[in-house]
Amino acid sequence: MITLSEIKNAFLASIWFMFLTFPIMVIRVNTVENVIEWRWNNMIIVGIGSFFLSFLWSYLMKQKEMGGKKKSAEQEEHTPVTQKIFKEPRMYVPALVTLAILAAIFPFIFSMYQINIVTTALIYVTIALGLNIVVGLAGLLDLGYVAFYAVGAYSYALLNHHFGLGFWAVLPIGAGMATLFGIILGFPVLRLRGDYLAIVTLGFGEIIRLVLENWNEFSFGPSGIANIPRPGLFGIKLSLQGSTIYIYFLMIGIALFTIFMVNRLQDSRIGRAWLALREDEVACQAMGIDKTKTKLTAFALGATWAGLGGVVFAAKTTFINPASFTIWESVIILCVVVLGGMGSITGVIMGAIVLILLPEYLRAFSEYRMLIFGLVLVLMMVFRPGGIVSNVRRTYRFEDAKREA
Repeated sequence: MITLSEIKNAFLASIWFMFLTFPIMVIRVNTVENVIEWRWNNMIIVGIGSFFLSFLWSYLMKQKEMGGKKKSAEQEEHTPVTQKIFKEPRMYVPALVTLAILAAIFPFIFSMYQINIVTTALIYVTIALGLNIVVGLAGLLDLGYVAFYAVGAYSYALLNHHFGLGFWAVLPIGAGMATLFGIILGFPVLRLRGDYLAIVTLGFGEIIRLVLENWNEFSFGPSGIANIPRPGLFGIKLSLQGSTIYIYFLMIGIALFTIFMVNRLQDSRIGRAWLALREDEVACQAMGIDKTKTKLTAFALGATWAGLGGVVFAAKTTFINPASFTIWESVIILCVVVLGGMGSITGVIMGAIVLILLPEYLRAFSEYRMLIFGLVLVLMMVFRPGGIVSNVRRTYRFEDAKREA
């Protein structure tokens, strides 16, 4: 039932929103005729739209509160149980087979543009899964993750330029260099947490970018490095289309390898240590877990996947410069992890699809992409803070077992 208070709040919200959007939606300067155009129709649309959206928001918030109360009531009714139940989401075999067939025939049906978009999304899946280790599993907020991405890309570009090393020779070297930089970052931040950790990692990412931009003798500065060779296939010279398809299948392999490794790490001893560190750092250390080793391992392994992605990125674009590794890239990768679901592999994959593929396919709405992007993030954080696919946690239920006489 609609109350007078809700009508009043919706009316005030619409007035406030019209006031905020007035300079953008109503005033338009015509530079050709040197006149100001007043678009009052836009103000009416904004007012009516915000008025009804305010009602919708109130309704959704009420539903959320009612759902939370209902859930807590159900939890109180059920008594704790003698049986341990651990349920995980299962991927059905038919769905996996269908997905594999579609992935195999995709590059032979669609254009090179589509293949490049999907390859970019797969690169983001790989590096986001690496950040998921640091943020999602270990609970360490890293805002300078793009620095490891840059290390991998520049490792391939510089080693190829100066020493003529090929893609396959540099791929493990780029991953190893990123791992080394992850350890270097890990040591100064062992005692930091929360906002302080975020500020230090942000500074680290900016230091790497500024070094690459200003050390001309080493990294060729803002001009970047061009003519980076694409990966070869047993010495066979591939055409541009052949190389694009080859990198696409290569990224599918790397993404699958990353998913397998991260999944195994989650269930390993070190994975459980990361989860303990995320939940309570003091209790984790009190239980005998080496906090130093756990943090360094998280930073090092997380950086490894960024290094792999950086090497493939350099080979795919054949040109890199410091402008490709700004703080915005770190934010996008972090948004992929948070939007998909921290700690969830499936969620990170879906987050990469939403944030990387959809903006490319919605170029018709390019003027409103950032507005839609921000709105989606706000709605997700309010109504689904766990992400698209929330991480499944181990749950323990106890029931009174009745023994038969």
